Amino acid sequence: MKAIALATALLAIGAGAAYAQNAKVGNIEVAHPWAPVMTDTVLTNSAAYMTLTDRGTAPDELISASSPIAQKVELHVFGVENGVYGMHRVDAIQVSPGTAATVLWPRGAHVMLEGLKQPLKIGESVTTQVVLDSSRKAQGFGEVRWVAG
Repeated sequence: MKAIALATALLAIGAGAAYAQNAKVGNIEVAHPWAPVMTDTVLTNSAAYMTLTDRGTAPDELISASSPIAQKVELHVFGVENGVYGMHRVDAIQVSPGTAATVLWPRGAHVMLEGLKQPLKIGESVTTQVVLDSSRKAQGFGEVRWVAG
């Protein structure tokens, strides 16, 4: 049975949030968690992004996530699947040991927030829990910010 660790990232929504608190427990660092401000209130989906670094020697995986503001949360990547380029759901995102970080970012790997109960607005906070395939736990604080198109 897989050991499960829960890393909770609190995403503070703000166009220029002045703080970001990273977290480290064991060998896993969760840094710079954020989500984009929603300028279109018709949209019901968004995403959460962060940087995961494994400072140990054994690989780890991000295996799931959850958030009280979304009806469903999935792990997604952009790439080619069955000859089609686009966003695809995956079961896990590898976090390799060493100096290279796993960056969750727009148009790359990310935590997809589906069926939002409310739009992500400036000044609000959003909690997203990320589950790793290890026994490590961490909590970090980040920001929700504007994304240049």
